[in-house]
Amino acid sequence: MDTPGVKIQPQKREVITDRFLPIYLQTLWIDSVPDFDLYIYQNQEMILYRAANVQFTEKVRLSLQENGIQRLYVSTDNRREYQKYLHTYMSHILADPSLNDFAKSSIVYDSAKEVIKEVLSNPTYGENIKHCQAMVESTALYILEGKNAFHNLLRIMSFDYTVYNHSVNVYTFSLALAQAAGIHTTRALIELGTGALLHDVGKVKISESILNKPGPLDAKEWAAVKCHPRLGVELIRETDLIPENSYIPIGQHHERQDGSGYPDGIAGGDIHPFGKIVAIADMFDAMTTGRVYRSAVSGFTALRSMYDEQETLDQDLLKKFTKLMGPTPLGEL
Repeated sequence: MDTPGVKIQPQKREVITDRFLPIYLQTLWIDSVPDFDLYIYQNQEMILYRAANVQFTEKVRLSLQENGIQRLYVSTDNRREYQKYLHTYMSHILADPSLNDFAKSSIVYDSAKEVIKEVLSNPTYGENIKHCQAMVESTALYILEGKNAFHNLLRIMSFDYTVYNHSVNVYTFSLALAQAAGIHTTRALIELGTGALLHDVGKVKISESILNKPGPLDAKEWAAVKCHPRLGVELIRETDLIPENSYIPIGQHHERQDGSGYPDGIAGGDIHPFGKIVAIADMFDAMTTGRVYRSAVSGFTALRSMYDEQETLDQDLLKKFTKLMGPTPLGEL
């Protein structure tokens, strides 16, 4: 039920704390019965707005919208319940004609970030991996609907580095590039998408002091970083829940065409197309995202640098990725 005596005021800003997860109003499906409490931010504090196990009606949604409320909040204690709810209704949300493409893209992006956050908190917990697969299955085809969906996602992508933002960015870039490269079967796209979203999971086994070191890594530290693809494969294999081909992007996203990559130093045709696709997506996002040890560069500068190192990347895929990213003439690169 609604909290009595609470007059809803329009939200002026998004509030994120360690104890509450902001959610889009549009992710709450009409006439569903969420099994988690819903909160609003009022007078600089969280107030219970609607208790768990109460039907969410059209009247409730309209009341919130009339008061300028676009976000509600869920306690982080109920994160799993919200994720399960979202997986149940995501296909309905993405098919809802009343939602514009930008709103759908925002929901997809933020939801994927929450999923990968859960995975990285406990990568060997089977339910987390199942949630990851469910997210890929429900959103991959939306991302591949065409450039409109992809470009809307580009508009809302965060290039302030966190491993969560990076994972979802690489996932999005990889699916779009795969489609541009002629990979169209649903099964293959889901296999690729799952591996792309999980590609950096091995970094949970590496010290934060190494990953966030502001200066150059010494030889021992660099050797530790180079182990993360193999560590990622080993971690996820403990769950035995993802398709075999989904391990490929995790293990091969740092391999290079000329054999200069890691962890195995394989080259050319020995690198699977999934590995080549995610390598390009990963490199581009890494260069265009600010880190503690270097500043971000523009998309054009990143592509220019990638062409300068063309012997390390698949050239046909790199050209397709360039066309995908915008109207930049290849001759200018």
